[in-house]
Amino acid sequence: MPELDHQLLAVNGITLSLYSAGPADGRPVWLLHGFPECWYSWRQQIDPLVRAGYRVLVPEMRGYGQSSAPQAIEAYELLTLCGDIQAAMDALGQREACVVGHDWGAPVAWHLGLLEPQRVKALVTLSVPFGGRPKRPAIDIMREANAERFNYIVYFQEPGVAEAELDADISRSLRLLLTGTGEVFLQAKPADARLLDGMPEPGAFPAWCSETDFAVYRQTLANGFRGPLNWYRNFTRNWQRTEFLAGRQIEQPTLFLLGADDPVGKLEAYTLKRMAELVPQLEQHLLEDCGHWVQNEQAEAVNTLLLEFLQRRYPA
Repeated sequence: MPELDHQLLAVNGITLSLYSAGPADGRPVWLLHGFPECWYSWRQQIDPLVRAGYRVLVPEMRGYGQSSAPQAIEAYELLTLCGDIQAAMDALGQREACVVGHDWGAPVAWHLGLLEPQRVKALVTLSVPFGGRPKRPAIDIMREANAERFNYIVYFQEPGVAEAELDADISRSLRLLLTGTGEVFLQAKPADARLLDGMPEPGAFPAWCSETDFAVYRQTLANGFRGPLNWYRNFTRNWQRTEFLAGRQIEQPTLFLLGADDPVGKLEAYTLKRMAELVPQLEQHLLEDCGHWVQNEQAEAVNTLLLEFLQRRYPA
């Protein structure tokens, strides 16, 4: 990984921790991480992007690491999360950018594309597809569909409950979430179960996440899971506040990558089928032998697809 610059930006009412690398005059590429990850989850993409001539910007998203982690649930509304990145772009004088997002970083990327059609020139999203604004809040649909069985997003809704479980042993919780095969999210169990119920003790570290790598992830969550979990608690607010975006398409050239073994592929099967209607310039790739942690599990394939896409649609 190249030498990184680090700064703390005062933006949008918080402190945003930002790592960056590459030529100061390079075209900006933002890499937005998801749950429960960190800026370091992009470690295998930074150097290839820098060598291709891009200015790479990798924030610790709100609630993680050295960035601010407000206690209030409403502080993690989707438009506020987008506002963090928009304000950082403003502070850095960026009039154009490509935004890359994985997991929760993907909805932020999708909505930055909607909010900033002139500034955001290209999008790359991993794992989470774009389905547009639903007719009612997604959490209402999830609760109805999972009234008799466990669903991790529904479980995350009650403040304090998931935190108590996950914060009891942050290292174990994080290892189970990061190094499992997805069963932690798709287990068939009663509605009143806990997230990690029935999970075995963590096994060996996978090839893509050494013990040294894991230490960086663990440090990012040193203050616990409350901030990251609050991202999940704003489905209704997000739905209410994005009414003005209803019906809009993603106009930018877009690359979407999904692991063939990613549980999100099963959970979002309907959205995946109709995404091309909402993203006219969409290019999609399914990566075999790949789970949810796409940019790490299949780093070489991701980098090849990412750079080829950028060279065509957002050249350095």
